[in-house]
Amino acid sequence: MGAFWCELAWLGGDGVEAGVLVEAEGERIARLKPGTGAPRAATRLRGVVLPGFANVHSHAFQRALRGRAQRGEGSFWTWRERMYELAESLDPDSYLRLATATFGEMALAGITTVGEFHYLHHDRGGRRYSEPNAMGEAVVEAARRAGIRITLLDACYLRGGIGAEPRGAQLRFCDGDVDGWAERVSQLAEGPGVKVGAAIHSVRAVDPGSAGAVAVWAARRGAPLHAHVSEQPAENEDCIAAYGSTPVRLLADAGAVSERFVAVHGTHLDDAGLRLLGEARSACCLCPTTERDLADGIGPARRLAESGVRLALGTDSNAVIDLLEEARALELDERLATRVRGNHRPHDLLGAATSSGHARLGWAEAGRLEPGALCDLVAFRLDSVRLAGTVAADAIPGLVFAGTAADVGDVVVGGRHVVRDGLHADLDVAGELRASIEALST
Repeated sequence: MGAFWCELAWLGGDGVEAGVLVEAEGERIARLKPGTGAPRAATRLRGVVLPGFANVHSHAFQRALRGRAQRGEGSFWTWRERMYELAESLDPDSYLRLATATFGEMALAGITTVGEFHYLHHDRGGRRYSEPNAMGEAVVEAARRAGIRITLLDACYLRGGIGAEPRGAQLRFCDGDVDGWAERVSQLAEGPGVKVGAAIHSVRAVDPGSAGAVAVWAARRGAPLHAHVSEQPAENEDCIAAYGSTPVRLLADAGAVSERFVAVHGTHLDDAGLRLLGEARSACCLCPTTERDLADGIGPARRLAESGVRLALGTDSNAVIDLLEEARALELDERLATRVRGNHRPHDLLGAATSSGHARLGWAEAGRLEPGALCDLVAFRLDSVRLAGTVAADAIPGLVFAGTAADVGDVVVGGRHVVRDGLHADLDVAGELRASIEALST
């Protein structure tokens, strides 16, 4: 049994509790005692303690593009060419090192579970490795080394665009047909800290019949099913031209849209798409820092929530790894678009980063501080220059709108102290990032 005493803790709602003792048995919370003094044997967590964050949408390898894809003008489509070049340079060993360091950075930011939207499957030219899931297993091992949980969302990717054959780096993503995808992904094993879900890369890369087959595979296993949806206006236009349908309608007709479905981005959803997702009790994962970085646009977060769509957050390209930045961006970007403040309450934004996000990855027992939940604790210091002077009554709005990943002091994942005083227990994260990215550059 382990015990952690929290100076302040967020147990839900818009306030915090003082002096909360968290007693864990194994990886779960056994007892929670607010208003207590600090027992001598308990580990003290200073500042405000939250449940662990869930990063619902990540492409770990794209961390190596940080700063390198920021020069000059362009769009999502020109950025994509840089991403393809990077994808061509990776093998299982280099991917393991880069992903370990990337997930280590996530741990330092308070992320205790990552949803890795994984489509870099094969060797150059689309040749299969002797171990068909060598790249996916490298990503799973990276999460284990970094000390966080993972839901590997193995993506089906079959086309280079609607009606187009894959080319170049896209060949590394493709399994040939949906049966080949299903055969390969069915060999992936779950285990402690590991779940396997499915992904339809997009309507650009997966035809309707194949999307339906992926949905059946996920439904039979009760697994999460994610898809990039309406990230770009051109995606909507091409889908309507080819199929006479929007991406959401196409996926709904294929049987993909359900309570287990997560639409990623949803930046350019129309009213009918919002209704379809809301009626199905689906979710939408917004990734505001990437959506800004790629000039995608501002997602309709408030309209999604009003339609009954559950919200979650992701770091996507990992241009920035900071779930507080993603959370406040839902509100601040919408203020720019609507010229109205207060579209989302601070504690609802935290809910998207914690309990809602974990549920979208199949970890419904995480993201809450209560008995029976997984013991994931993230302590944010209140003595940093950003949060100094924040009083308990204003701790949640202060943290959401001014805190950053740099304010994380301690992180506990399943009862294990992974980050202590801002340092990772097992990794020199900055050193590993620098070394892995330099190796790719050469």
